[in-house]
Amino acid sequence: MAEPALPKLYSGKVRDIYDAGDDRLLMVTSDRFSAFDVVLAEPITDKGRVLTAMSAFWFEKFAHLIPGHLIATSGPELEALGIADDDPDLAGRTMLTRKAEMLPVECIVRGYITGSAWKEYRASGTMNEAPLPAGLQESDRLPEPVFTPSTKAELGDHDENISFDKAVDILGAELAEQVRDVSLRIYREGADWAAERGIILADTKFELGLLDGELILCDEVLTPDSSRFWPADQWVPGTTPPSFDKQPVRDYLDSLDWDKTPPPPPLGDDIVAATRARYVEAYERITGLSFADWPGVR
Repeated sequence: MAEPALPKLYSGKVRDIYDAGDDRLLMVTSDRFSAFDVVLAEPITDKGRVLTAMSAFWFEKFAHLIPGHLIATSGPELEALGIADDDPDLAGRTMLTRKAEMLPVECIVRGYITGSAWKEYRASGTMNEAPLPAGLQESDRLPEPVFTPSTKAELGDHDENISFDKAVDILGAELAEQVRDVSLRIYREGADWAAERGIILADTKFELGLLDGELILCDEVLTPDSSRFWPADQWVPGTTPPSFDKQPVRDYLDSLDWDKTPPPPPLGDDIVAATRARYVEAYERITGLSFADWPGVR
């Protein structure tokens, strides 16, 4: 994939970030794909465009709750940086954003108990150190959505779930409460929207930052990479429902004799195609838009 003619600031598992000048960043979301914290050799076609398109949709929808860092995903602002709307590599996968001071915590909200929260609950009856009712099953709906923050790990390490009290120690009481409250509002509104379209938003994580002292929403928002989306008609408490994300890849890799360390095994064309289809289906069902209309999609 070609790169913008801008100074590169960061390259992650999926996103590359460039200095766009005037306190702006250019975020390019690649089709790179990781599973079990290992980047796979094969990209998932158009995955970066799905993540960009979904984030743009949610930034607009949540603007009444919290400002977002997004300036543009296409048009004159990007053309001025040398990225045309018909650029075969970059169109549809770029976000021009305002530069914010990122908060040092991941803002996670859980409406259902699954993943690391389920593991902690099985071990101690708690979630992020807070007690939960006895007798919950995996994938059960929680009595109400819960803000469950985590630390941001250094590259190669894992995030650590923390209590709200520890988030207060990191952020201060006033900011921590603002972060918790807006995260819960975003989750509830997003979950209601998805539910009307037959999809459960089990949990999600947000990136929040400060711009001129104001809290803003950053990075990606309610995408299949940052959230667990389940088909409502396949949700059965006590099981792990299929999700609109990496499920075909995870299932395939779990069927192999692979120790989850590099190098990863190759993916077949059918696995790549099935995974792309799940991402596209999530976008189209949630937004009601055709992915074929998004810039760069061929």
